[in-house]
Amino acid sequence: MERRLKKGITGHSGTLRSGLLLTAGLGAFLVSSCLASADEYHLGIMDKLRIRVAEWQTADGTIRDWSVVSGDYTVGPSGSISLPFVGDMSASGKTTDAIAQEIGAALQKQFALKDRPSASVELAEFRPVYLSGDVEKPGEFPFAPNLTVMKAVSLAGGLRRADSGQRFARDFINAKGDAVVYMADRARLLVKQARLRAETAGQDTIEMPKELEGHPEAKVLLASETSLLTTRKKRLTLQLQALDDLRQLLQNEVQTLAKKTETQTRQLELATADRDKVEDLAEKGLALSARKMSAEQRAADLEATLLDIDTNSLKAKQDISKANQDEITLRNDWDAQLAQEAQNTDAQIDELNLKLATSNSLMSEALTQSTDAARFDTANGVASVSYSIIREVDGKPKELPVQENTALQPGDLIKVTAGLAMR
Repeated sequence: MERRLKKGITGHSGTLRSGLLLTAGLGAFLVSSCLASADEYHLGIMDKLRIRVAEWQTADGTIRDWSVVSGDYTVGPSGSISLPFVGDMSASGKTTDAIAQEIGAALQKQFALKDRPSASVELAEFRPVYLSGDVEKPGEFPFAPNLTVMKAVSLAGGLRRADSGQRFARDFINAKGDAVVYMADRARLLVKQARLRAETAGQDTIEMPKELEGHPEAKVLLASETSLLTTRKKRLTLQLQALDDLRQLLQNEVQTLAKKTETQTRQLELATADRDKVEDLAEKGLALSARKMSAEQRAADLEATLLDIDTNSLKAKQDISKANQDEITLRNDWDAQLAQEAQNTDAQIDELNLKLATSNSLMSEALTQSTDAARFDTANGVASVSYSIIREVDGKPKELPVQENTALQPGDLIKVTAGLAMR
């Protein structure tokens, strides 16, 4: 069997042996130093290997070079490499040292060799990384040691930029300016809405809207609306108190007139009795006509006074009824005003939400045209670029959020997404 292999296997001196050992040591150094965060690199699909095989023959003290087996190999889609005499050998998930041991053992077994061939497996080229999303040139890129997310993005030409004829910066700034105005108006309307709800419920305090928690101007806006709430409530209270005072005065007047009516009624009864007596005496010729006329005049005056008192009492009762009606009208008008203001406020908030959504869409469109638009408002954190990688973990792809300085591993898929982080 050894004779059949001599055409592809050539004997060499100890110098060749030293060179092979140096190559094996260099390969091991590259594998251990390429990935700073990995304990020991495990091979994957599309990793490229450089394999050298030699055999030390103890019988004659020479080295046999297995040039037929030596060469460059790529881990295929099935996760294996195919070597002459050995056939398909699983490589995915294994280290280069493990592959080297398996190659030597397989050749020794295949040819029933006394001495096991020594294999040197060197990682010639890592499997590539991939970039997708908002980068200038998405695609496949070679992996290099200490490759980070930002370095990979730079390989893809950086973040996506607009064509020279597009005015993404102007569009972004205009949309952002509109959004700032809309957000300020919306904050004021949200506090006004909370104040109207407090007034409708008869509360003395305004509850902070959840949408404004953490808003820098929330406390100022709340203090302003609280002051307005206090002023409006005081005005309504004074108006109701004035009506109540008027009603109380009118009720006192009605009571006073009732007492006058009672007094005048008794006087009228006495005057009427006196007039009747005078008339009887006058008929008998015992009373003068002047006295009769005086009695009748006194009774008539009392009747007129009593009639005036009844008229004034009726007018006072009518005024009380009007005061009651005015109070009802005041309260109804107040409730109607609150309902109308609440309805208008809700409509204005809905309108501003639509305008804000439009502005956000315009800013997103500007970012879609060029992610460089993010630099126009990084201070407020409005425009943002996020990164994530899809990496195989325990044999399954898993998406992980990362930062610009996150170290990559061969085979990672980097996703770059430009968007808005509205505050």
